[in-house]
Amino acid sequence: MPFNLLKYGLSSEYPAEIDLPPPKDLKTSYDVVIIGGGGHGLATAYYLAKYHGVTNIAVLEKAYLGGGNTARNTAVIRSNYLTSEGVRFYTESVKLFQNLSNEFDFNIMYSERGQLTLAHTDATVRAFRQRAEVNKHFGGRTEMIDRQQIRELVPTLNLDPGHLPVLAGLWHIDGATARHDAVAWGYAKEASKRGVEIHQLTEALDFDVQNGRVNAVKTNRGTVKCGCVVQAIAGYSSLLLNKLGIRAPIHSYPLQAMVTQPFKPFLDPLVSSSALHCYVQQTGRGEVVIGGGSDPYPLYNTRSTLELKESLLAHAIEMFPFLANARLMRQWAGITDMTPDYSPIMGLSPIDNYYLDAGWGTWGFKATPICGKTMAELVASGGRTPALIEPFSLARFATFKQVNEMGATAASH
Repeated sequence: MPFNLLKYGLSSEYPAEIDLPPPKDLKTSYDVVIIGGGGHGLATAYYLAKYHGVTNIAVLEKAYLGGGNTARNTAVIRSNYLTSEGVRFYTESVKLFQNLSNEFDFNIMYSERGQLTLAHTDATVRAFRQRAEVNKHFGGRTEMIDRQQIRELVPTLNLDPGHLPVLAGLWHIDGATARHDAVAWGYAKEASKRGVEIHQLTEALDFDVQNGRVNAVKTNRGTVKCGCVVQAIAGYSSLLLNKLGIRAPIHSYPLQAMVTQPFKPFLDPLVSSSALHCYVQQTGRGEVVIGGGSDPYPLYNTRSTLELKESLLAHAIEMFPFLANARLMRQWAGITDMTPDYSPIMGLSPIDNYYLDAGWGTWGFKATPICGKTMAELVASGGRTPALIEPFSLARFATFKQVNEMGATAASH
């Protein structure tokens, strides 16, 4: 082994492949400018290049690749939503996730674990039954299970936490995790290989708008002309929309999570409880990830707070009492851009060549592949919205055709 490593290191072919080319100057114009170098922006660029032959693309990232919400989530992948529109959309995303490692030739550490959502009241049990049927009808693998099945699935779970005994559970077989930054790197690697330019430390500051179209994007490194623009900047969506005078019902809230020291494997499924406002999962390294609801006030900040830490830990200990002895290693926060119906905004905007990928709240990561694929279809077609994302248009708020996913997140709402 040492000899082989030395031989490889001294080989003229080392490194075998450079994932990302070195930085370069911005060109004066691009067919497509994508603002946001997280999972969604990179996925859109990749699918545009791979399936539509559009390669004159600039992805602008004000910091570093995947450094925003892509790096600040808990990497849960699932499709057990409430509405037919949501289930169809996220089911397609799960299918794409399952093959991404092979597609990239890059390990995203996809792990199908299943997700268990706990029901503590009769009302929740009734709601879960309906949710299971909707999921089955539109392609998701979800079913109701009883206390005994929960006990067999998660032996370490406390089924009688205080005044909220567990009555039943919603078992989502397709629940999974993946390494979030690896997903971004994989998309970046493959997009770059096809000619897409990725510009880090490049912030979109303003726009040149004439006759209802964006002619150019003004950045901290100069102005670039563009055929169209895709906005994919997660929690800061409303700030950029304000520069264009686009009204959207988006409010941004911090969302915090934390992780403990590593333990030997004891928890395979992802376990969540909306009544306790908490979810718990164990990573492949043995760390226990704990998350819950968003902060109760709007804020563009990724700071952590003692108040939320104490609240989350109290509920996590109700679910898994032995965690009282665990030591925390890290605590962090992202910024969620929430909409009134808790569904994203994808598609057209009031500006002809400006496309929206916003309003993801707490479920942006799990939508990365299908959002990128459908947004690429939208851009390549010149503005013809794919049927899968048509229900999530900005116009639905004017026509009162909301896609109500309130309660679809196990802990946040």
